[in-house]
Amino acid sequence: MNTVSIAASDADAVAVAVAMDEVDRGLVHALQIDGRAPFRTVAEVLGVSENTVARRYRRLRSAGVLRVVGVVNGVLLGSTSWTLRIQCTPDAAGAIAGSLAARSDTSFVYLLSGGTEISCNVQTPSAAERDALLLHKLPRTSRVTAVSAHLLLRATALPNDWAGSARLSVEQVDRLRPAPPSPGDGPVVLDDQDRAMLKILLRDGRAGYTELAAAVGGADSTAKRRLDALRRAGVLTYAVDIAPAALGFPTEARLWMSVRPSKLSDAAHELAGHPEVSFAAMTTGPSNLVAAVNCRSADDLCRYLTERVAALDAVRSLETAPVIRTLKRTGSCLPAAR
Repeated sequence: MNTVSIAASDADAVAVAVAMDEVDRGLVHALQIDGRAPFRTVAEVLGVSENTVARRYRRLRSAGVLRVVGVVNGVLLGSTSWTLRIQCTPDAAGAIAGSLAARSDTSFVYLLSGGTEISCNVQTPSAAERDALLLHKLPRTSRVTAVSAHLLLRATALPNDWAGSARLSVEQVDRLRPAPPSPGDGPVVLDDQDRAMLKILLRDGRAGYTELAAAVGGADSTAKRRLDALRRAGVLTYAVDIAPAALGFPTEARLWMSVRPSKLSDAAHELAGHPEVSFAAMTTGPSNLVAAVNCRSADDLCRYLTERVAALDAVRSLETAPVIRTLKRTGSCLPAAR
């Protein structure tokens, strides 16, 4: 059994040292596949008792190592997704990053490099809210020296597909994998009850249907039926929020690449196949491919950049910034009611 020291983010609030064995790692992978999979099903797949799975989950969650969160796909609700790079004076970056992390429309808020750059993703439900953030709020902060915003066009790798947590066989994965979503033709419209339940799931993706129903004054079966419908539509998914360091990958970095347009799609899909990559997406702007990578050390990151990325002939330029602090990972992106 390996002991991994995890430097918790500001969002995690504590630093912990947790021993994770193969059952723990199998549980993490199982929840990565389906964050709301019944513990009974997970136990059958892992070959342990249901009580063991429940106990391990409570231990890891109470230690701040992981949590399951409901993730709302704002694009299917009519929002647009952006990735931001914000340059700040060194004395202000932490406070500005903290303010961004506290917003309900942001995710993956990182302090980068020497502490003078912030990277984050944001979902905006309207042009007015986009402009308010990008053209007014951030530029008017005197200690913000530069802001660049790039529209996320298409993701080819998402955190819940990251290979770093993989422990289960193909057969085990197939037993856990939920049915694929089947989005409709137009944006989904949320009502007040949907929003009330989703706010709870943003904090705890495994909240029981009784708790969810009580929040809206309905029946358990009604809450389950509506959330199942949102999941089938692709609006709601469940993700494991866990620091890569907990799995032995303490070196994180953000990459911005300029790729020949004719090869952009091919490069994005090839990059998504790299086991180091937990997120990759095509974007607007001169750096038209963004990625998040997780490595076991600075040497591994160096090898990855000079061997794997360097082998992508279509990449014309590359910027790399190490993550020095994570203030927010996945979750908490519920667009405001219109």
